[in-house]
Amino acid sequence: MKKNIGKNDKRFRTIAGLIIIILSIFFRSWWGLLGFIPIITAIYSFCPLYKYLNISTCKNLDDINK
Repeated sequence: MKKNIGKNDKRFRTIAGLIIIILSIFFRSWWGLLGFIPIITAIYSFCPLYKYLNISTCKNLDDINK
């Protein structure tokens, strides 16, 4: 898998995923499981939707190699 998520995108996905999980705990909803999707894509620096749409938020080769 070629990385297609940059540093800022990783930060946003991690924070958004955590917020979704925390809100689901607060409201006692199973929808919080969806919060794991952005966290997992941030961990692997790869988004399948970005690959399909031919999008990359990596600004330079340093983002791709990390």
